[in-house]
Amino acid sequence: MAAKRPCTASRTEDSLLPIYSKEASFPPEEKGKGLQKIALFSVTGMTCSACAGSVEKAVKRLPGIKEAVVDVLNNRAQVTFYSNLVNEEKIREAIEDAGFQSTLITEKINEKSIQICRIHVTGLTCTSCSTTIEFILQAVNGVQMTRVATATEEVEVHYDPNFFSHTQVLEAVSEFGFHAVVISTGEDVCQIQLQVDGAHSEHSMKILRNSVQALPGVQELNFDPGLRKLSISYKPDMAGPRDFIQVIESIDKGSFKAMIYPERDGREGHRVEEIRKYYKSFLWSLVFAIPLFLLSMVFMYIPSISRKLDAKLVNMLSIGAILKWILSTPVQFVIGRRFYIGAYKALRHGSANMDVLIALGTNAAYFYSVYSVLRDLTSQNFESSDFFETSALLITFILLGKYLEVLAKGKTSEAIAKLMDLAPETATLLTLDSKGNVLKEQEIEGQLVQKNDVVKIIPGAKIACDGVVVWGESYVNESMITGESKPAAKRKGDMVIGGTVNANGVLHVKATKVGSQSALAQIVQLVESGQMDKAPVQKLADHVSKFFVPLVIVLSFSTWFAWFLAGKLNSYPKSWIPSSMDSFELAFQFGISVMVIACPCALGLATPTAVMVGTGVGASQGVLIKGGNALEITHKVNCIIFDKTGTLTLGKPVVVDIKLLNGMNLNEFLELVAAAEVNSEHPLAKAIVEHVKKLKGDGENHVWPEAKDFKSITGYGVEAFVNSKRVLVGNKNLMLDKDVAIRVDAVEILAEIERLAQTGVLVCIDRELEGILAISDPLKPGASEVVAILKSMNVSSIMVTGDNWGTASAIAKDVGIDTVAAEAKPEHKAEKVKELQAAGKIVAMVGDGINDSPALVAADVGIAIGAGTDIAIEAADIVLMRSNLEDVVTAIDLSRKTFSRIRLNYLWAFGYNVLAIPIAAGALLPAIGLRLPPWIAGAAMAASSVSVVCSSLFLKSYKRPKELNMFEVTEITVE
Repeated sequence: MAAKRPCTASRTEDSLLPIYSKEASFPPEEKGKGLQKIALFSVTGMTCSACAGSVEKAVKRLPGIKEAVVDVLNNRAQVTFYSNLVNEEKIREAIEDAGFQSTLITEKINEKSIQICRIHVTGLTCTSCSTTIEFILQAVNGVQMTRVATATEEVEVHYDPNFFSHTQVLEAVSEFGFHAVVISTGEDVCQIQLQVDGAHSEHSMKILRNSVQALPGVQELNFDPGLRKLSISYKPDMAGPRDFIQVIESIDKGSFKAMIYPERDGREGHRVEEIRKYYKSFLWSLVFAIPLFLLSMVFMYIPSISRKLDAKLVNMLSIGAILKWILSTPVQFVIGRRFYIGAYKALRHGSANMDVLIALGTNAAYFYSVYSVLRDLTSQNFESSDFFETSALLITFILLGKYLEVLAKGKTSEAIAKLMDLAPETATLLTLDSKGNVLKEQEIEGQLVQKNDVVKIIPGAKIACDGVVVWGESYVNESMITGESKPAAKRKGDMVIGGTVNANGVLHVKATKVGSQSALAQIVQLVESGQMDKAPVQKLADHVSKFFVPLVIVLSFSTWFAWFLAGKLNSYPKSWIPSSMDSFELAFQFGISVMVIACPCALGLATPTAVMVGTGVGASQGVLIKGGNALEITHKVNCIIFDKTGTLTLGKPVVVDIKLLNGMNLNEFLELVAAAEVNSEHPLAKAIVEHVKKLKGDGENHVWPEAKDFKSITGYGVEAFVNSKRVLVGNKNLMLDKDVAIRVDAVEILAEIERLAQTGVLVCIDRELEGILAISDPLKPGASEVVAILKSMNVSSIMVTGDNWGTASAIAKDVGIDTVAAEAKPEHKAEKVKELQAAGKIVAMVGDGINDSPALVAADVGIAIGAGTDIAIEAADIVLMRSNLEDVVTAIDLSRKTFSRIRLNYLWAFGYNVLAIPIAAGALLPAIGLRLPPWIAGAAMAASSVSVVCSSLFLKSYKRPKELNMFEVTEITVE
């Protein structure tokens, strides 16, 4: 994300003091945090997940820790950290302080060698499935971490390409019986899918592959002859989709035709296909299930029809039994084939899932019925009931439930779909001559825009790509990306964001980032990654799922045996047994009902669906939450630390007053100060230069006197020789360090400036203190209201700033904050966070994500505010796309609402199983005569999963707290 934010420099940590240093303008990856590294530790002494949690917590308390993953089974911990903030030795000591032996594994893990592959897996229906896939992939050499999102049926694999490839990821998953398709390989490449017509033979396909492979930048390609789909992975700096189409269509005198593959999105395509398959299967099962239902439940009460169905063909074999056998068999073995496949593959790898329960229940009913029919065929006096309708209706209702579940799960990811819809379908490509004159205009598909293309953006059109304006002036509505309602003025040299809307003028934009590298794609990726992350509360469901299916099978057999034994011993009245059954069949039906009513899927969907909807709603509100872990911790936050500059204030300092102490000419004074400050990148320096420019009225064209021997003194200010005069501009410490006497009247002026919540900058010329500039950074509108709202939510507010005590205290008083820590350096902020954590507080740090990174990492929740397009703030758990301070309230309130919904989902999922299993086992039969047939039990099971997903979907109606209604809201939605 190379686009610059307007006020990034003004929110650096150093801007909290009257200091000037070019160091402050560097991005955090270079100066604030350093290189991102990965270290692997051997940890001995861990015996359970609680031990792993202790190690993880100890490591994450250190500053500079991005991520810590602890593997109990292999006794190791992998830590991702920033080298400027912490090192391997400190991490090892932290692990040992937690009570475990630790050694650094010397085998190096190069951070650049770790790649992230994302795949879509069809058939992820419950926690058992996801746990199985995690276990398998984690055991493969080269795989560092695996995350599974059941709700979206996606798997994210962090792997070392030196040992493993994304094709092997697909093979490993497919071996388990799941159909897997690559979404992204994680390499620094783009992907495009083309539809190619004309490749009918092996020879033509070989020519096609060789021609495309010969292009520079092509990394990998795959051709599916059935779909006529050519998938190409390429480096955008070296090639692009138009190059591929041009080469393909030039092969063999135009015998091939190519175009963008007509599908909106791979994930959406898989989802639609899955919905279609379930719907089709349900309809086919209904074709057989309805006649079966009529034969078993309706026609038996119509005497004229019943007599014909009861007519015997051979011995005791009736026409009705044969018809039911014929109708149920296709449902059991053709339509229900998916359950057999799923159960076989799960059992083959030593796990059990929902398919196992369905296959066992339906097989028991079907084959017992077959046994009954064969006995009728061979006996002249044996007559028993069959359960053919049980197996068929059970499969039918389960398919209906799965169809509704997939349909509802698709709605949980609508936020991502809306974001992706922001990309325009077409773009106007310009062909320019060497002087920049337009030679040709051509309308192309939006996906065909390549890096360095120049595109024309007319009024009202969406901008086709991230880029820089090379011609024209206009206003651009960026609210759909940044949430800022006011259109931004754009002219030559300004950056624009793909997906935003041009307002009134015509712009020519040179593409700098396309495809997966664009700001829009990065936002989508961040939201998707957050939805992949598991909330800690989901560990409970993961743990239960390991034992759930085996336990249900045991309960099912126990139920059958208990009722069967009770029947043989005449322990219950004969009146409890329906007229069409005997005691064995009654017990058998109870056993099947227990097996099919239990629902592990509801447990598995309780958390991920709520997290998905919650993070999607957050994205539409301009709040990007990086996963379930951040969501869960945020709802517990009871203390917030605010940075001052750029967080509580606008981050746009302006000169509000100038005090001359010795009667020096104002123009000369300002000329010398601005000439020295123009060399500094510090925001206060820029404020001074801008103020002088406005006073002089000659704008950008002013030529400043040369500043010789310029020095930027970190933490103090600047020093230079201008017009043979020695000029010092900075804070009081700079003057004291340079032995400049500070008069009493100057001290009084400084005190008054600080009382007004302003920053005083002292100017010394030739060892004489000549003047003081008062610089103000106004409070953000509504800052005091936000602090008051947080207080009403039982969240205390603290301000930690690098500014002087006088200014800090005045700002804190204005916003209603009682606790202040001033003159704090970045590391002091992190220490303050740890101090509050030691006191039992759950701490959130709100900062701009630059020099606040140590505190953002140390806090339980790091919130980066005012990020705009710079969304890749690694240290933060939550990124606020707008500069609106009230979004902090939204983030906390949304997390609380989401977690309340997760609790409700679990209450329903656990409560359903706790109540439903005893009812299915016949617990209410003695009291009220209630007996659940297996097909009704199956319908209840299917309904439970759907109800959990629908419960999560209620989060889509989330509204911000009514106290925030005073603020103007711009929701990030598709227009």
